[in-house]
Amino acid sequence: MRLELGQTAPAFTLTNENGEKVALKDYRGQLVVIYFYPADDTPGCTKEACQFNDELATLATTGAVVFGISPDDAASHQKFRAKFGLTFSLLSDPTKSTMEKYGAFGEKMMYGKKVTGVIRSTFVVGPTGKIEHLWYNVRADGHAAKVVAALTA
Repeated sequence: MRLELGQTAPAFTLTNENGEKVALKDYRGQLVVIYFYPADDTPGCTKEACQFNDELATLATTGAVVFGISPDDAASHQKFRAKFGLTFSLLSDPTKSTMEKYGAFGEKMMYGKKVTGVIRSTFVVGPTGKIEHLWYNVRADGHAAKVVAALTA
């Protein structure tokens, strides 16, 4: 099930790379960029994460905070962040329950075949908790710039 613009973003509490709990409700009143990606330290996911990292200063001018979410555990997130100098939090969703709530896990086409997996997706949750922007089936390269363009338009 896909989400729609204006819908209330599904609540979640996940752990970050340090094992600390992060709850969406704690960011009420802020812009929150949430992007779902398949796996740490893979080519597309690395490109996307590094590009979001490069855009953090610009995103900060909009008041936005960024979270990447994948099924990977805290140890994997720590290595990924250290290897590429990522400075935003990566959250773990090993059960994929948050991904499912956002429509970011399910059937997708990969190399012409139907598979079940993480659907690369991004959501901007506004200060009131409503979804202000959303993208499904994201192309990793150049996506962070599209998010910045949407928030600075």
